[in-house]
Amino acid sequence: MAVSIDEVRYIARLARLRFSEEEEARLAEEMSRILGYMDQLGELDTAGVPPMSHVLDLHNITREDTARARISRDEALQNAPDADGKHFRVPKVIE
Repeated sequence: MAVSIDEVRYIARLARLRFSEEEEARLAEEMSRILGYMDQLGELDTAGVPPMSHVLDLHNITREDTARARISRDEALQNAPDADGKHFRVPKVIE
């Protein structure tokens, strides 16, 4: 599938990007090659291939969820740039 210069300009406009004419021509060629490769992949028979969520055989590798002691209010406010003793103080953003 060939991508035209007009299509590259349209996509660039949607993404709010600007390219020189040389860059547009290069991008059209690169996008055409990418879509051509995707067409090749679409020709493969994947009927017997089970679906997967990841290309590597990974399992849940996160740590166990364990309860920990909570920090105190004083510890939480210790590094606050501005606090009133009980709360973080932030600049007013709504009038």
